[in-house]
Amino acid sequence: MNVKQVLDAKGLACPMPIVRTKKAVDALQSGEILEVHLTDKGAIKDIPAWAQTGGHEVLQHVEEDGVLKFWIKKA
Repeated sequence: MNVKQVLDAKGLACPMPIVRTKKAVDALQSGEILEVHLTDKGAIKDIPAWAQTGGHEVLQHVEEDGVLKFWIKKA
């Protein structure tokens, strides 16, 4: 996967992971991919819901050692 930017949002509580993710996605060009690292368990539902409302695509998400990782393709 050709990731354009990695956002470290570990340790942040809602709503900050979404705020930071939105700001990072806004800075990307259409079709570019953002990798986001989070520890807020609410992100499992929040990130896909936010992405859908903006027309963005969550390509993949995994959990590794308590860190949630999302790959989001900008619309």
